[in-house]
Order: sequence, then structure tokens, then C-alpha cells
Amino acid sequence: MIKLKVGDKAPGFSVKDQDGNVIKLSDYLGKKVVLFFYPKASTPGCTAEACNLRDNWEQFQEKGYQILGASADSEKRQANFKNKYDLPFPLLADEDKKVIDAYGVWGPKKFMGKEYDGIHRTTFVIDEKGVIEDIITKVKTKDHTAQIL
Repeated sequence: MIKLKVGDKAPGFSVKDQDGNVIKLSDYLGKKVVLFFYPKASTPGCTAEACNLRDNWEQFQEKGYQILGASADSEKRQANFKNKYDLPFPLLADEDKKVIDAYGVWGPKKFMGKEYDGIHRTTFVIDEKGVIEDIITKVKTKDHTAQIL
């Protein structure tokens, strides 16, 4: 589970987005980054969260934030999700879970009495120097922008 804390250097990564472009955290130095992890593309909660961020995209841009979504979905599934909901930010296809593990968001979950391993919905706000400024673990999917800003 999450061992990172506010003030820690954000783990670097290099992973493909929905279009096969390689996205590196280091490319965003000098910019604020909202890195949100979600369990599965196109599921109700993940859609609500991504659309809330999309609907407030201009506010994020005005405040200098870049947004990156990440899950263990394939590039194709991420591309379908991005296109279906017209999401203006890249979605990382972290199929081998390297980024997910680096940020400690994979672990045991419970749903309807069943236990399984999966991604814990978590958002990391990273400052211009690559330092974690905030970690949001109790994400309100329909009002996530307010939690971040």
C-alpha cells in the first residue's frame, strides 16, 4: 500500500499512453501534475471521476496543472475511454503495473463481500520540482476537482 507521503520525491516513470506515446514524469518538471489512479476505464466511478476533471479542465489549465490518468488497462481500452468521453488529458496504460507499484496503489480490496487485489483510487498532486504536494485517498468521484483545487 501507499508508503509515499507529502514531501517525498514522486517516483519517476516512463510508460505508454492510450496512443502509444511514451510519457515520462520528467517531461513535466516545471509544471504541476495531477496523477490520478483509477481501477478500470469506462466503469461508472472512473467515468464520473474522469468527466469531473474534464469538465473543469480550464480551471486546471489556468492554475498551471497537467493531468495524467493511470490504470492497468490496455492502450486500446484507454483510447476507447478517452475518445468516448472526450478526455483532454493522457491516460497511461500501465499494464505491467510498474507505475501503480511505484506509487503503492495496488493492494487488497473488498467489494460485495469478496476480497481481491486491485487499484485503490488515489490521486497524487505533484509540484513543479517533482515533489508530492498532496495525496488524496478518499476520492469523491463526482467532485474530485474541488478536492484537488
